Amino acid sequence: MRYAIIADIHSNLEALETVLDDIEKKGGFDELWCLGDIVGYGPDPCECIALLSKYNHLSVAGNHDWAAIGKMDTDDFNPSAAAACQWTTMQLGDTEKEYLNNLPQILEKEDFTLVHGSPREPIWEYLVSASSAWQNLSVLRTKYCLTGHSHQAMVFEFDDMGYCTSHVFTDNAVLQLKSNSIFINPGSVGQPRDLDPRASYAIYDTEKQQVINHRVTYDIHTTQEKMKAHGLPVRLISRLSYGM
Repeated sequence: MRYAIIADIHSNLEALETVLDDIEKKGGFDELWCLGDIVGYGPDPCECIALLSKYNHLSVAGNHDWAAIGKMDTDDFNPSAAAACQWTTMQLGDTEKEYLNNLPQILEKEDFTLVHGSPREPIWEYLVSASSAWQNLSVLRTKYCLTGHSHQAMVFEFDDMGYCTSHVFTDNAVLQLKSNSIFINPGSVGQPRDLDPRASYAIYDTEKQQVINHRVTYDIHTTQEKMKAHGLPVRLISRLSYGM
């Protein structure tokens, strides 16, 4: 079995289409796992939901998914994110709102827990350090955990002594799954924040017991022009060029 692992699409249709095309070129997938934040920031929330829904997939909820349908407020969002969220809410129809409302906070599939933030705080906690991964280990009920939210491709691995080390999950890096616990972030499809503007995703191969990270260039300019046309914040538009 092959599972495609994506996170943080953020209404970026060009990035999502390019990622899905790239996955097909690399052998396709049996099921797609999405780690939340399908909407927010970008210009095509409804189109991204519709495209994702065409595939055999599982998805969990992200903070922007919840905020767009009023399940959480935007008090902790920066002004640009809050403005984009308000715009997104106005674009959603009943079908899209129902889809987002039905997303679970956490899923367990095979040996993996799927979550947007972390096992202990599924919607909001950022897993960006070995210490935060260690603090979540006692909550984890499966061997491995897939997270999004930080928009950075990262791996946190535990050894036999319980020590946790972290490293960047670089393009084409192969992660061999072991008996010890591992937290994996595939990076962001629609808004990377690791100074690499290319869309990021991962493939899990059950036969090889490997997770491989991939980066792919997409048409950033088209996404930015759509955002300009909709009057979305300039800060959100420009950052796509720099992966910030």
